[in-house]
Amino acid sequence: MQQPTNTGTLADDARDILRRLVGNDGADFHEGQWEAIETLVQDRSRALVVQRTGWGKSAVYFVATLLLRRQGSGPTLLVSPLLALMRDQVAAAGRAGVRALSMNSSNAHEWDDVTRALAADEVDVLLVSPERLTNPRFRDEQLPQLVDRIGLLVVDEAHCISDWGHDFRPDYRRLRTLLQRMPDGVPVLATTATANGRVVADVEEQLRAAPAPSGGGTADAPVVTIRGPLARRSLRLGVLRLRSNEERLGWLLSHLGDMPGSGIIYTLTVSAAQDTARLLAQAGHAVRSYTGRDDPGDREQAEEDLKQNRVKALVATSALGMGFDKPDLGFVIHLGAPSSPVSYYQQVGRAGRATEHADVLLLPGSEDPEIWQYFATASMPKERAAHAVIEELAHEGRPMSVPALEARVSLRRAQLELLLKVLDVEGAVTRVQGGWTATGESWTYDAERYRQVAETREREQQAMLEYESTGMCRMEFLQRALDDETAAPCGRCDRCAGPWYPTDVDAEARGSASSSLDRVGVPIEPRLRWPTGANTVGVPLTGAVNAGEVVQEGRALARLTDLGWGNRLREVFAAGAPDAPVDDALIGACVRVLAEWGWAERPAAVVSVPSLGRPQLVGSLARRIAEVGRLPYLGELDLVAPDGPGEARGNSVFRLGRVYPRFAVGPALAEDLDAIAGRAVLLVDDLVDSRWTMTVAGRLLRRAGAGSVLPFALATQG
Repeated sequence: MQQPTNTGTLADDARDILRRLVGNDGADFHEGQWEAIETLVQDRSRALVVQRTGWGKSAVYFVATLLLRRQGSGPTLLVSPLLALMRDQVAAAGRAGVRALSMNSSNAHEWDDVTRALAADEVDVLLVSPERLTNPRFRDEQLPQLVDRIGLLVVDEAHCISDWGHDFRPDYRRLRTLLQRMPDGVPVLATTATANGRVVADVEEQLRAAPAPSGGGTADAPVVTIRGPLARRSLRLGVLRLRSNEERLGWLLSHLGDMPGSGIIYTLTVSAAQDTARLLAQAGHAVRSYTGRDDPGDREQAEEDLKQNRVKALVATSALGMGFDKPDLGFVIHLGAPSSPVSYYQQVGRAGRATEHADVLLLPGSEDPEIWQYFATASMPKERAAHAVIEELAHEGRPMSVPALEARVSLRRAQLELLLKVLDVEGAVTRVQGGWTATGESWTYDAERYRQVAETREREQQAMLEYESTGMCRMEFLQRALDDETAAPCGRCDRCAGPWYPTDVDAEARGSASSSLDRVGVPIEPRLRWPTGANTVGVPLTGAVNAGEVVQEGRALARLTDLGWGNRLREVFAAGAPDAPVDDALIGACVRVLAEWGWAERPAAVVSVPSLGRPQLVGSLARRIAEVGRLPYLGELDLVAPDGPGEARGNSVFRLGRVYPRFAVGPALAEDLDAIAGRAVLLVDDLVDSRWTMTVAGRLLRRAGAGSVLPFALATQG
């Protein structure tokens, strides 16, 4: 361990604080820690620390905070990305005598108390999320007072600043503006464990931001970058290629109990996490699923269960990432690969922080590249959409809420909120009390930068595939991917020392996995309300869907993201796949769904939704279901109008607008429905996403005399 070169009071005080923080009277600084503290406290400069997970980045800013406070500085402002990290940081701060409080979305009821404590100088560290920096009340009321008194600014997980990083967050880019507002002489610390050379350079550039010379500062603040080796000596890496999802799940069933301690099983999709957790739990393994769709309270409880070793593993999406800290985590397994070596390094870094050994195993899937591509394209802002948002806000001339704006532009809620954050940081729009408004500033879409970002992500995806098949040391490969010049063979991974993991799959376990993957039937929840602003796309309906026109809960064979039937369905719906009649295997699975449905009333007839893209698929599906069920097939709804003023991939309002004028009940179908008036009808389509097609078509059937409508489809989007 490096000893502080300064043997005076500052170094002695720093060491005393460190020992109190870690609860060890013999503790001393890791290499680079004292250098960072000295840069902040003695030099009052800006530092970027890039060090492996578990190195002790939090010790740097807690020690520096207390030293600066003793010198009369104001509180530290710590920008931290996740609530889980905030909870752990507040607890760690208390052990060192640091008075830490947080302001985030989960403790709004405490904000006034926090504000009073800040005013009374009773807070050493205030933790805030990057999203808080855009909150009008915090930005306009609390932040200016903090800026005037701030003693240290800390940006945790600083790779989020850069859109070259694996977890870019637009709100983080607002930190550049904050840096330009801070008084001279306020030190700044940015920390991350997962940054390659391009990200480091981008973060350094943003950290240099300083007030203009007329404000008494310099045009370019110096930045000291402290970068250590990223090798994790405790981790034993491996990649096991298995032929199918049945084999991968069978391996988990066979060998999860052999993994050391407790750990995390990462999946690429929500459905994979839920299905895998259910399969393992049914086999007697103590596991829980963990996804971004779970209630925050449930996620917090799941985290605590893992920390206390009440479960063997959490089966999680990337929602369990930065901020989760369990020093003795024994293993990380990936059921499907992340889209880049950098992302992979960040996730496997959860393991082995305070243990000599931890096992890391990747079980890649053939479907991984398709999933990568979906997420890569979903997050990129589109030029046309950006201009539409700016124009709508400028035209309105007053603040607009996100729901109101959503009715004007064809973007889903999450996409719209992300785009607004990007435009806010770039100065085109701003968030105020009551919503969002245009600033009137000129704005140009940076097409070249986004093209470069897209190309970088494609290269990272290729690098991940190379990691899976490399003959190089696994840890060395990851270090080189993060531009770590100290990269060298680890001597422990499956390339250095041979496979350390079992490769067999128990026959009974494989059978259980196969049965689980063969599960069929997912619910299609009915739409119960028309979206706000539907009138803007020509839909004269508001409020609740009329009780006499709503459809029943439906069923689909599977989700496209499922590990089981999802694989087959992704082939059917792949871009460029030919339209063809449904095959026997799919029909057999659909019949099983119908047999297990448990509907209140058996349908009396089958009707299909007309399809422009897959008429053979939908028509054959409806006819064969009718044939097997010995039901009359009444044909399809009439396609009477072109698409309305909406988009197939737009938000809820625009999707409804697109399908609302499209269908009608023709004379022949009306006559047939009259003959079974009051009876249930099975409404068949190929793919359900927004559910507006089923809602509109079902409403027409009910208005024509159907007693109830039961939607059925081959697949749902997710």
